[in-house]
Amino acid sequence: RRLFSSNPLEADSGALATHAHHAMNLALAVLAPVYFMVPESYSDGFFSKSFGVLLSANITAHSWIGLNYVATDYVPKVSKALLPPARYAIAGMSFVTFFGLSRIAISSPGGIKGCIKGLWNPPKKE
Repeated sequence: RRLFSSNPLEADSGALATHAHHAMNLALAVLAPVYFMVPESYSDGFFSKSFGVLLSANITAHSWIGLNYVATDYVPKVSKALLPPARYAIAGMSFVTFFGLSRIAISSPGGIKGCIKGLWNPPKKE
């Protein structure tokens, strides 16, 4: 089995991709709860912003590799010619996801944690 693919869009090819995907599974399972349990006093500092960007990169890479596994399994059942365009779409969506989550991590009050907490907390009435 190859270590890695000659085509960078084939994120699911090779032993390196499988190993990286499994390592990201573990990292997300451990680091995401830690990030959300950090006290609010640390939420707007350099630590939170840099950890938010690291979490954004991990989420994006994890979904990029995982969606390539899904595309490899299911897109050829529809049409083998659709696999390369599907890989381009996945790569584009991954770039948008990374830059969007990174922007939230850097410029939003409270970072990613503050954004997610805002989903459950109603806005304050003035």
